[in-house]
Amino acid sequence: MVEVAAAGVNFIETTVRAGAFARTANQAPYAPGNEVGGVILEVGPGVDPALVSRRVVTGTGGRGGYAERAVAAADGLVEIPDGLDTETAVALFVHGRTAVGLVRETRPQKGERVLVEAAGGGVGSLLVQLAKRAGATVVAVAGGERKLELARGLGADVAVDYRDPGWAEAVRREVGEGGLEVVFDSVGGDVGREAFDLLAGGGRFAVFGFASGAATEVTAGEILGKGVTVIGYGGARPWPYPEYPH
Repeated sequence: MVEVAAAGVNFIETTVRAGAFARTANQAPYAPGNEVGGVILEVGPGVDPALVSRRVVTGTGGRGGYAERAVAAADGLVEIPDGLDTETAVALFVHGRTAVGLVRETRPQKGERVLVEAAGGGVGSLLVQLAKRAGATVVAVAGGERKLELARGLGADVAVDYRDPGWAEAVRREVGEGGLEVVFDSVGGDVGREAFDLLAGGGRFAVFGFASGAATEVTAGEILGKGVTVIGYGGARPWPYPEYPH
């Protein structure tokens, strides 16, 4: 049992509060919230009592995080290191492991061109930094100058507003006709489709969401024709609700 000092706010919680996934929200009593951070108050039978009073971040399995106290599996606890505040640890917990997992799957290399959709968001802002750290040329696409400025500050080489009708052509001018080696797709819909078209032959297309409400539509023939590797990444643990758009 964790005394919750900070709880994460993610896309799924905002959509539940907006009325989506009504079947899930109506399963009363329902408390949203997945990742939490705080101090362990109690442990159950067979769990090391030395964990009590340690400061940790963990997941609750998809619900119950928006509470004063939350119960989590002992094997999912991550102790927060000294020097890192609880709020930051919570913000990094789910987004961080998703971003690291995506980079491990796609393996961007030095000199490759990588596009990050929603580059001003939780996962996107981390992907910008990780791809840049790998030596890639990073193209950040996001909606609005504030998010684009954030991406530039995190190391993006190119920043383009994907709300502009000609955004894909602007990216193409920046990266050249050869195209991109990696795309991280979390928006889907028209943005995902245009991003796929920017891929070079043999590129990698990593899908981990569709915030637009529609998945990126690509045919098997197009994938085979370009020799693209498509990676569907849903995270290290399955979400308990099948209707959630991983």
